[in-house]
Amino acid sequence: MSLDEMQDVRTPDSDPPDTAARRGNWAAVRPLLLRMHFYAGLLIAPLLFLAAATGLLYAASWQAEKIVYADELTVARVGEGALPLSAQVEAARFAAPQGQVVSVWPGPDAEATTRVIMESSGLAEGETLTVFVDPYTAEVRGQLTTVGDALPLRAWLSTFHSNLQLGEFGRNYSEMAASWMWVVALGGLALWIGRRRRRRAQLVLPDRKATGRRRTLSWHGAVGLWSAAGLVVLSATGLTWSKYAGENIGQLQDSLGGATPAVSAKLNPGAEPGGADEHAGHHMPEGTPTPPPAPTADVGIDRAVAAARDAGVTEAIRVTLPAQGKGYVIKENDKQVPVHLDTVSVDPAGARIMDELRFADYPLLAKMTRFGIDLHMGQTFGLANQIVLAALAVALMLLVFWGYRMWWLRRPTKDRALSAGRAQPRGAWRKLPVTVVLPLAAVTALVGWFVPLLGISLAAFLAVDLLLGLVARRRAAAASAA
Repeated sequence: MSLDEMQDVRTPDSDPPDTAARRGNWAAVRPLLLRMHFYAGLLIAPLLFLAAATGLLYAASWQAEKIVYADELTVARVGEGALPLSAQVEAARFAAPQGQVVSVWPGPDAEATTRVIMESSGLAEGETLTVFVDPYTAEVRGQLTTVGDALPLRAWLSTFHSNLQLGEFGRNYSEMAASWMWVVALGGLALWIGRRRRRRAQLVLPDRKATGRRRTLSWHGAVGLWSAAGLVVLSATGLTWSKYAGENIGQLQDSLGGATPAVSAKLNPGAEPGGADEHAGHHMPEGTPTPPPAPTADVGIDRAVAAARDAGVTEAIRVTLPAQGKGYVIKENDKQVPVHLDTVSVDPAGARIMDELRFADYPLLAKMTRFGIDLHMGQTFGLANQIVLAALAVALMLLVFWGYRMWWLRRPTKDRALSAGRAQPRGAWRKLPVTVVLPLAAVTALVGWFVPLLGISLAAFLAVDLLLGLVARRRAAAASAA
């Protein structure tokens, strides 16, 4: 939410003494929340609007991808039985001899093609060449440059959402938006719930009888109430892969024993002639190891996959080919509820299961992180998840629009032809008891340190506000002296 400050409220100085006493600390806290909500909404709202607009495009990209790349993603005709994966890989190698196969993703359903992922020269960091193979005929349906599992359209929109295609500098925009979204959402929620109203229905439904700014406020508050929980979840999950706050979140998660575990794919000492450096190779997106040479003894991808399926790894599998000194890594990638994310490593010499990792054994924090990220990306509940994300994005854009409209309608039109809405008067914090001020200041400092862009921008807001206050007092003193 944003700009809830534009509610039609009275300042504490105008409240009757008995009313102020009844409301207690809330009467003093509310103006402080209003002022913070005002400045946060006014200055951060453009970033929130950008994040919502680009997020809306990303939410729609999942379905758009199926339409734009239908030829690559689907087979021409479902056959009676799929060819061995080894034959499909050879077809991909023949179609793209310049590429080096690093992983294979069999189609998750009967109509889907097999993806053969390759490293190839000339690609940017993080990009791979994906060859799409018909599993029934080994016909190559196309080749695309991909990033992880994202095809070109979704990959571009994902980057556009995260950094506006501006590289590392652009990431600051999305982190700033995620850092403030939960603040304005929860602050606006508290202000809306704490507002006095004649009927309880006005809390959850817009007041259609109201006019002007009150009508806009009614829609702003009601829609904000319904979307607050979703916006907070998007804010929290978005911060998990941000640059600065994300690093702090990762360190905290690791210290609490919530790091995401990984299967061990290292071969036993002496399993490969000449030994192998366990750190050989580098990592593709989503942690897929990709060194060039494979071990000499290799039972092949078909037997490795058969062993993994016998071990219970069966849903939407992804196969990482053996790296130097390592075996096959075969993992499930079905992120829709109920999720299937088990992983096994297979010895290429004899198709023996070397290690296995069940999603049920993940630490609770690791599971929550996985679910949160997948919810944010629109995967957990498929199309329904994507529709909810789109609805939240539209709601956030409307909240920003209504906030700015209330700010404009609040302007003092009698004094000047061109003016803007007033902020809540300064000095609200002075009316708070010390038992509220000290814990509030401590929590604010802690959150500002943990979420750096929030802390830095908040300090900048306070500095500018203090400066404006000093200038206003000097002008008032000069005017009274004259």
